Amino acid sequence: MWLASPALPIGGFSYSEGLEAAVQAAHVTTEDEAARWLVQQLHLTQARGDMAAVAQALAAWRHGDLARVQQLNDWVLATRETSELRLQTEQMGRSLTEWLKNRHTGHAAAMPQVQWLAARNPSYPMAFALAAHLTAAQTRDALLAYAFGWAENMVQAAIKAVPLGQNAGQRILARLTGEIPAAVAHAQALPDAARQAFSPMLAILSARHEHQYSRLFRS
Repeated sequence: MWLASPALPIGGFSYSEGLEAAVQAAHVTTEDEAARWLVQQLHLTQARGDMAAVAQALAAWRHGDLARVQQLNDWVLATRETSELRLQTEQMGRSLTEWLKNRHTGHAAAMPQVQWLAARNPSYPMAFALAAHLTAAQTRDALLAYAFGWAENMVQAAIKAVPLGQNAGQRILARLTGEIPAAVAHAQALPDAARQAFSPMLAILSARHEHQYSRLFRS
């Protein structure tokens, strides 16, 4: 539950993951368009990519398979198609790893894993997987928390960027919440060969956002 909180000091609130550029391009101008955009993003990018990587990394952390964690971390970093998206996952990964250092200071069992990850340019999904592992969370519960934390941040971005009212934001969050269990199940079922990161329009919008004249968000 704590890991899903937007108050976690990792900077997630400062990113829109291309949504701000979609608003600028008039792809998202209403509550319904924002909801459909985010539902599609949940299923097409999160469930097939980062959430699947989190699920696989959780298993690796449990078994002490650091080579596997490194492989998954390299994959996440390689799938970032623009500099701002790569900087996002690197910044959030570093911040969550630093939070874990403070949280687990003096915990002999946890600190070697945290320190190992801190030395390897951690992506956010790998840091989240470690954080969830240290709570002994089951994979499904960890992915539900990951997806809901993502959804809350994205809804807040939509409220500011479209813009929308708070009630509209709650309705969008309700739609996303209804979609999250299926996205989690899909992510858990994906093997390495089926995990993917292919969302060309999102990549194009992100590249445009890097040079957008006026913006609120870092991605």
